[in-house]
Amino acid sequence: MRAAPWLHARRAFAIALLAAAGACAAAPDMPADTGTNRQLVDAAFQRWAAGGSGFFNELLHEDVTWTIAGSGPSAGTYRGRQAFIDRAVAPFVARLASPIKPVARQVWADGEHVIVRWDGEATAADGQPYRNSYVWIFRMRGGRAIEATAFLDLAAYDDVLRRVPARR
Repeated sequence: MRAAPWLHARRAFAIALLAAAGACAAAPDMPADTGTNRQLVDAAFQRWAAGGSGFFNELLHEDVTWTIAGSGPSAGTYRGRQAFIDRAVAPFVARLASPIKPVARQVWADGEHVIVRWDGEATAADGQPYRNSYVWIFRMRGGRAIEATAFLDLAAYDDVLRRVPARR
């Protein structure tokens, strides 16, 4: 005996519902840019760890707002990529014998936000090691960080700025 046409339609509908439910379970509900943003930031860190020097120019939007959280002399907010580089990055780099190298990192993303927990190592110009742990939180737009908040041991960072004269 042949099944009624409505029974075929009902079975097809049930199969479609099950397939849709399986697809939803396989792909969690997350914004489409989550994976892209995570991948962009992780790739920039990989290049930096491999010896690249263009991390900030590559990842930061020119109008980024970068905040260093805390209460030390280096805490504060920098408006614009160049202001951040000139006032926070360059004075620190001028006191190092070797560039900071990310040696370990974890990256998480949710939509436009990417969180990176990383450890960095360098040698200061006075020969002393510099080690610090960081958490950077980026808000991405168009493949670039438009906002960043940095958490780090400001005492270690400020010690290098205080202790080591800037190289010219």
